[in-house]
Amino acid sequence: MTIKVLLADDQMLLRSAFRILVDSEPDMQVVGEASDGAQAYELTRTSGADVVLMDIRMPGVDGLAATRMISQDPELTDVKVVILTTFEVDDYVVQSLRAGASGFLGKGAEPDEMLNAIRIAAAGEALLSPVATKGLIAKFLAQGGSSDEGGGPGGRGAERLATLTGREREVLVLVAGGLSNDEIAEQLTVSPLTVKTHVNRAMAKLGARDRAQLVVIAYESGLVRPRVQ
Repeated sequence: MTIKVLLADDQMLLRSAFRILVDSEPDMQVVGEASDGAQAYELTRTSGADVVLMDIRMPGVDGLAATRMISQDPELTDVKVVILTTFEVDDYVVQSLRAGASGFLGKGAEPDEMLNAIRIAAAGEALLSPVATKGLIAKFLAQGGSSDEGGGPGGRGAERLATLTGREREVLVLVAGGLSNDEIAEQLTVSPLTVKTHVNRAMAKLGARDRAQLVVIAYESGLVRPRVQ
């Protein structure tokens, strides 16, 4: 299966470099380029893109607003957005995850990292590196901890946590800690497939688009509370 990729960045030179890289892979194809968020949203609707590489800072409609528009469109529920940022951790981390982003990728990432990120996102996994996860936790600390307000993916999270089994809650805590399925499986002495099943069930019960949203819900609901260093 060919992964269809949409590039959204206001710098044409970067888009050209990304296009060459993506199109060089036999399992990927660039299906469109956008220079602002409004164009990114419209092209996502018409291009059949599976993954959008979204620059967060663009003129007019920025990447954050465009990500929110994509995630709220019922016809685009399978589209994954990976935020491109100069700094992996910045003021947009929490906002972007709440808006529906599946993860982050630094613009200084190695070519193989970018290609791997696209494949991870297309497979329905979340691209949340340990650095990004720590940054997310730091932002929650800066904002005063959990915030279980409606409107974000963590809204009413505390109530929905009651639908989880004990094992699903345990897995959710480990997901929020930035562990992969393999790492969770090793820690709980179960198979990675079993962990994946628990993660998928937790996402379905909590209404999360992907793993990244689970992290947000875990902190906003108060299930996991960051420790002050």
